[in-house]
Amino acid sequence: MFNAQWLYTYDPRALHSIYVKEQDIYEESPAVISSFLLLLGPGLLATLGDQHRRQRKMLNPVFAAKHLREMMPIFTGVIHKLHDAIASRVNGDPQEVDVLSWMGRAALELIGQAGLGHSFEPLVEDSADQFANSVKAYFSAAANINVAIRQLLPIVIRIGPRSFRRKVVEMLPHAAAQRMREISDALEAQSIRLVNDKKAAFAQGDEALTHQVGEERHDSRDNLPARLVRANMNAASQDRLTDAELIAQVSTLVVAAMDTTANALARTLHQLALCPDVQQKLREEIMRARDDGMGKLRDLEYDELMELPYLDAVCRETLRRHPPVSALVRLVTKDAVLPLYAPIRGVDGSWIHSVPVKKGTRILTDLQACNCNKELWGEDAYEWRPERWLEPLPRALEEAHIPGVYSHLMTFIGGNRSCIGFKFSQLEMKMVLAMLIPAFQFDLSDKSIFWNAANVAYPSIHEDSTKPEMPMRVTRIVA
Repeated sequence: MFNAQWLYTYDPRALHSIYVKEQDIYEESPAVISSFLLLLGPGLLATLGDQHRRQRKMLNPVFAAKHLREMMPIFTGVIHKLHDAIASRVNGDPQEVDVLSWMGRAALELIGQAGLGHSFEPLVEDSADQFANSVKAYFSAAANINVAIRQLLPIVIRIGPRSFRRKVVEMLPHAAAQRMREISDALEAQSIRLVNDKKAAFAQGDEALTHQVGEERHDSRDNLPARLVRANMNAASQDRLTDAELIAQVSTLVVAAMDTTANALARTLHQLALCPDVQQKLREEIMRARDDGMGKLRDLEYDELMELPYLDAVCRETLRRHPPVSALVRLVTKDAVLPLYAPIRGVDGSWIHSVPVKKGTRILTDLQACNCNKELWGEDAYEWRPERWLEPLPRALEEAHIPGVYSHLMTFIGGNRSCIGFKFSQLEMKMVLAMLIPAFQFDLSDKSIFWNAANVAYPSIHEDSTKPEMPMRVTRIVA
């Protein structure tokens, strides 16, 4: 367990084998699967093989482009509330605002209303509620669980019933582990309530389900819990998900959707503060598109938003240069051979075009290194430069056939474990920026920002801090 062989790669052809061509050979590591299973339950992140494929098939329609278009009014309503919340705090002179906190709260409310048919909070109070804080702390808390405990999880998860495993966790003399237990409990309790609410609504009929969200009054029959409950009721007995699986999907969606997109938005705003000329250029593009011809800014339709070239370039460049998840580990389940796009020279001077890997080898796939490979992207690969997306892409990049689902990038990986909600994330990023950039100027505050390596990278104001936060100086520029 602790003496496994490791291989490090960001070679595009090797990544294609790992994530697409032979993905069944290269599985998530047992420690990762076990930790997700223990903390979130048997959802999409904690399952493999046929169980994972069955769950993903049921979830795919929730994130289809057609459904995203239908969710635009929900997105617009939530993001207007985000705008108003920030505006109320920066009415006069520039104010320091924890941008990460507001991005996280908005992301939670967006996935709540658009994905789960539930409003978590009104985005009014100065601080998030306990549940939002628990979700926001998930990945930073997980990063502080030591390696020994993580490696023991595959063993713990197989011992006795769930109640016994919980007792084992409760006895661990480890503060980070106890914090993760508290977060897991909060997620599970909320997810149970959501699933039970949908079951009760189905029992009452379509009218109750249609108006369940409350003030939004939109049709919530296609949100995740409703879709899962309905599909489960109609499925053959052997295909039905257990209650534990239903609940786990909700917990998984909340965690996966909140931190990754919120942190990507925070990173984008940080980069825009570092590059004020880019921020101004983006502002001008958005304001031209939103101009209603009478001196006011209107909301954009889905196609209008997606056709803004510089907004698209800014989002792509942030996701290229700073993927929220920078690396992933895969376990080799049987002897295999990894082909290489770029041959390497061996110690004897010969060229190596493939690498044999033995069963049990762990492969660290560096997604960020692939996104910033100078041989593919050019000498400025490590520079954050949105203009590159407005130019012809390098031929070497196109010939490399990066196996990601998004724009020659490994940010959302590829294959059947690619990020199921990447289009949802893109829509959220673009809508938030299109609303906030014309209204506010984002500048660095007098506090330094450090980006911490974790399962999902997060900002803090001290290098050794585990508290996710990103204070910025925000100035209101449009009423």
